[in-house]
Amino acid sequence: MPRTVTILGSTGSVGRSTVSLLEAAPPGEFEVVALVAGRDAAALAAQARRLRPRIAVLADPAAGPALEAALAGSGIATGCGRDAVLAAAALEAGWTMAAIVGAAGLEPTLAALGRGGTLALANKEALVCAGHLVLAAARASGATLLPVDSEHNAIFQVLDSRDPAAVEKIILTASGGPFRQASLERMASVTPEEAVRHPVWSMGAKISVDSATMMNKGLELIEAARIFPVPEERIEVLVHPQSAVHGLVQYADGSLLAQLGTPDMRTPIAHALAWPRRMTVDVPRLDLAALAKLEFYAPDTQSFPALRLARQALQAGPGATTILNAANEIAVGLFLERRLGFLGIAAVVEESLAALGSPEVPDLAAVLALDAAARQDAAARAASLKA
Repeated sequence: MPRTVTILGSTGSVGRSTVSLLEAAPPGEFEVVALVAGRDAAALAAQARRLRPRIAVLADPAAGPALEAALAGSGIATGCGRDAVLAAAALEAGWTMAAIVGAAGLEPTLAALGRGGTLALANKEALVCAGHLVLAAARASGATLLPVDSEHNAIFQVLDSRDPAAVEKIILTASGGPFRQASLERMASVTPEEAVRHPVWSMGAKISVDSATMMNKGLELIEAARIFPVPEERIEVLVHPQSAVHGLVQYADGSLLAQLGTPDMRTPIAHALAWPRRMTVDVPRLDLAALAKLEFYAPDTQSFPALRLARQALQAGPGATTILNAANEIAVGLFLERRLGFLGIAAVVEESLAALGSPEVPDLAAVLALDAAARQDAAARAASLKA
């Protein structure tokens, strides 16, 4: 029987890579149930005509008519808006890619987890802003969570989860982004065009800026603490400019196991898509002789305070990580709109964390309310900084 697949966020960077793997797979190996995207009707319709899902859905209601027109006569059902997204996410599928960027991916991720199956998690923000709810939903339905971030997928591949006491530490690697060696004076003048120009990975604008501030690694630190049986103090970050080693696990006997590969998201996606098997993927192979050297450095938390802020939020509790994520999304958005300086991103996040603390977030309503309050607070602080 083919593995049934739903892709949440199919027109984003991870979604497009997932689509390319499905298209390259042998006929009959996968059957697509639903494709869900944000507002790009043309891109979603093109994917739908190639993959033939049962339904294609856009989150933006205003783009619904364009999608319906583009798929007229195809036999593919269409939908738009929040309710349609949640309904598509809840459709029976054996494997779901959760790749909607930001906190917007939380509700669809929970909807997909509610029906069980396997969920490949590329939306790190869902675990950051509501990790306790995501993990509880997975336990309740018996769903399997598979990490797709290259670093977490690397850890998953080399971690012996049967004996977590034997794990001394987990090490996440970071490229360091485009400003790894830049001065604070230089970073004060960084433009959005420079920030999204990642030296190694090809990613969307938001995650590229997060990489440039190292907030991306902070979010991954929080994510790792929630999905792996290792306490926060035993999770470290190292800057590794070559981006060949994606994650390492050190064991009590002194062994240090690492997963290596070229910086191509199709590799971790394919690992999750075929798990527990492996599938053949046409990605460049890592040539160690050509690479010649592997470098590792301790991160500079003075120049890149986002990593420090993320660890502090993780230690403070789930409410603080909800605030961290929301404030960062607002600050990055304003930076991309040229309404906030690059260094202002971390400054806004730090001020919002100090002002709002770490309220209890026992359920989804509380998470969403705190998320909204943090966004409002961050926007006001950013306007003050700009002034």
